[in-house]
Amino acid sequence: MSDIQDIIIQLTELGLEKPVVSHDSVETVELWSEALEACIAAEAALESQLDYVLTKCLILKPKQPKSAEPIQVFIIAKADTTFSMTNLGKDLGMKELRFANDDVLTTIFNTSKGNVSPFALSNVPADKLPSVTIILDQSLVSEDLNKDIAFHPFKNDKTVFISSVTLKSYLDKLVGPDGYKVIDLSKYAASEAKPSAPVKKAPQAEQKPAQAAEEVSGGTKLGLDVKKDDDFSRWYQQVLTRSEMLDYYDISGCYIIRPWAYHVWQTIQEYFDAKIKTMRVKNCYFPMFVSARALEQEKDHIEGFAPEVAWVTKAGSSDLEEPIAIRPTSETVMYPYFSKWIRSHRDLPLRLNQWCSVVRWEFKNPQPFLRTREFLWQEGHCAYINKEGADTEARRILTYYKAVYEYLLAVPMIDGIKSEKEKFAGGLYTTTIEGFIPSTGRGIQAGTSHNLGQSFSKMFNVVVEDPNSPSNSGNEPAKLNVWQTSWGLSTRTIGVMVMVHGDDKGLVMPPRVSEIQVIVIPTGLTVKHSASDRQTIYKACSDLVSRLIEAGIRAEDDLRENYTPGFKYNHWELKGVPIRLEIGPKDLDKNSALSVRRDTFAKSSLSLDNIETTISELLEQIQNDMFAKATKDRDAGLKLVLDWDDFVTALNNKCICLIPWCNTTDCEDQIKDRSSRAELGDEPQDEKAPSMGAKSLCIPFDQPTNPPIEQGVTKCIQCGNLATVYGLFGRSY
Repeated sequence: MSDIQDIIIQLTELGLEKPVVSHDSVETVELWSEALEACIAAEAALESQLDYVLTKCLILKPKQPKSAEPIQVFIIAKADTTFSMTNLGKDLGMKELRFANDDVLTTIFNTSKGNVSPFALSNVPADKLPSVTIILDQSLVSEDLNKDIAFHPFKNDKTVFISSVTLKSYLDKLVGPDGYKVIDLSKYAASEAKPSAPVKKAPQAEQKPAQAAEEVSGGTKLGLDVKKDDDFSRWYQQVLTRSEMLDYYDISGCYIIRPWAYHVWQTIQEYFDAKIKTMRVKNCYFPMFVSARALEQEKDHIEGFAPEVAWVTKAGSSDLEEPIAIRPTSETVMYPYFSKWIRSHRDLPLRLNQWCSVVRWEFKNPQPFLRTREFLWQEGHCAYINKEGADTEARRILTYYKAVYEYLLAVPMIDGIKSEKEKFAGGLYTTTIEGFIPSTGRGIQAGTSHNLGQSFSKMFNVVVEDPNSPSNSGNEPAKLNVWQTSWGLSTRTIGVMVMVHGDDKGLVMPPRVSEIQVIVIPTGLTVKHSASDRQTIYKACSDLVSRLIEAGIRAEDDLRENYTPGFKYNHWELKGVPIRLEIGPKDLDKNSALSVRRDTFAKSSLSLDNIETTISELLEQIQNDMFAKATKDRDAGLKLVLDWDDFVTALNNKCICLIPWCNTTDCEDQIKDRSSRAELGDEPQDEKAPSMGAKSLCIPFDQPTNPPIEQGVTKCIQCGNLATVYGLFGRSY
């Protein structure tokens, strides 16, 4: 394996003349460009020495039979070169050319994503080099190129600048003049699609951002390159990945929750856990595996989950005698033990909760946080002697769920009860909170709390003696099946928060859940300022952060010298930090800092005297303003509809609707069918818009009173039968 010093020596022998520049690690071309600009700005002498083009190196592999000797394609290109992997693969005689996985980068080239450069070829064992097809972009060795070429020497915290002659000499020495191909990659541009008759598309497999387009281009951008209202799905993906909330995993439908998002979940955990402990709920943990026998014991319940159950069928190379399921939920896991532990009415109520993950093998298009194959949640399971106890708990839990969204996440909710069709399988009834995503006009189920009745206790024989049974030595006391509840809240909370508050610049974090509430950035420093001036400003920033932390405010400073203030502003705006404080020489002279709100971008100069109190109040104001704005947007998309024709129009205008409804399953099915876009005649179809019909979201507890439902008078707008309630309907996630 070569190291950086070895490569520098080799390149010097081959003609390297320019200085090696050190900077912070940079994982994208955009960050690399910013870092180099900052280095040049900090050291004026570099400006006259460096005139360069940025590059990218890609390691690809074709589809091959398992028995074939693995081959790789190593591409060295200008950063702005784009090409079609399919078209290039055809010319090379390779099928389905695609990015190599991390194992290939690590085991063969001894490198990793963000660090790939031509010098990784030096790490390939001699017997493996013949299986690597090396392609050099012609634009890098063109006679028209009068600039040096920038590469990372193994690590992305340094940059070397070499000529095209030195690059070719390096490759000649490594693999010989015939060991690589010089190709004009621009001629492999993505083919223009030919118009064809519209066909019904099958659901597509999930695409990762790096694979979403056939064209291969430069690194990921820092900011967003799509607006929320132009392409909501792509905007959502970009916000999550570029703000460092989430990353894609190599199993479709599974995602890595990064610290910026996990802090939100931890805050929710702490808040909700404290609430349920006031109810004397105890935390526990049950195994994630479920026997087939236990899972199938409650037929009605498991029928709703059956298509999504993941099964373990092997241990090593041996088939299991009996397949084992991975829990999609835990009723059938826990309730056999309720039967064992609950022996008397004195053992009631039994209140348990567990924080865990569950697996539901969704086959629809996965969506981060909203529809994933594995997700984090809590699930509470309790047992009571009577229905009243279960009713009280189910509603109380729902108020806590609503508070999670409204108090912590600043997202308004509508609470109610699910229709018979939409209730939890096997339960007596389901209470729910429903959110609204204004950009898409869709409702979203945000959390549910179920009264399971006695169906599960009958199935699992969870019984106690009736405490009200007369004591008679001649007769055994009567037996009672307990009443049970279950309730769950998941990391879907994070997705709802992002969708509601995010904007065209990225996340907008509610202060109560943001890992960093205040970011402090030095500004106003130029080359005219001395090192002492810089240290004075940096110390002022650090001192301010210490004061804020001491006051219980989550604050950090950004003192990175190789990034401009503008770059830092964009970085923290993308991450959604609620308040940015800027301190420069002029601010310090006035004993002040400039504050910028992320939600409105409103600016104000704040005195450093008692700034802890000022910032605390401003954070509360931001939290309240975000909730008020989200409520206003939700209310604008919530329509009271008394006529069927207005109902369809409202749906198509991205609204959810309260309608007089007869509350029957048959009518509910007909509403969905009639409101489906497939039923709207010649209206053009939009693949990015929801095409399903409206479903019932809930029957709100807070029923409209203007006009009220007049029993025996008000008609259901769909079937014309007598309406009994206002139902909330909408297209939904």
